[in-house]
Amino acid sequence: MYIILVGGGNVGLSLAKKLLAHEHEVLLLEKDPRQAQKLATLVGDEAVFLGDGCEVAVQKSAGFGRADVVVAVTGEDEDNLVVCQMSKVLWKVKRVLARVNDPTHEDIFLQLGIDDVVSATGIIFNLIEQQISTDEVIPLAAIAKGNIEVVEAILSHRSPVAGKRVREIKLPPGTNIVWINRDGDGVMVDGDTELRAGDEFVAVVPTASADSLRTLLTPERA
Repeated sequence: MYIILVGGGNVGLSLAKKLLAHEHEVLLLEKDPRQAQKLATLVGDEAVFLGDGCEVAVQKSAGFGRADVVVAVTGEDEDNLVVCQMSKVLWKVKRVLARVNDPTHEDIFLQLGIDDVVSATGIIFNLIEQQISTDEVIPLAAIAKGNIEVVEAILSHRSPVAGKRVREIKLPPGTNIVWINRDGDGVMVDGDTELRAGDEFVAVVPTASADSLRTLLTPERA
């Protein structure tokens, strides 16, 4: 798989190292000459390309036309958006991903057809949220251009669904509980699976139904 990374900062460098270790063909695009030279000493000359990833000529020379994946991880959201849009429209790259530095830009990226966006702020927020309480539905990832969420929840003994089988629960339309972590063991889920207090489960839910799932799991207040 040929993967182009645009942006040679810490994120780009770390991704390049991991992808190269998994024997992918990787090109790390960096427009600052001194940074590009530094990167070449760390990942090899053949994996680094000097140039502005927003320029058509640079993209052509870097081989965007044959790329399987393009990932834009510069420190500028505007540049990341331009790179991803050009990759989609001009070079017909099947999968493009973008780093979003300002989380308020996430919806814009998704609306403009970027396959996936990653917000460091959002990831840190989710990690903090996971430590707050049980019965909270925590978003782990967005898929299908943001229309589907992968979520996690830990059931308390007070949850209305604790003690019920999956087939007995009126889940929101399009929602599926796909996996349970129970006492450190993974449990595959079917209609006869009984949900228990302490279960940590992962579900796939349409974004529009996420609030309904939260309501379903939350104990009624006295």
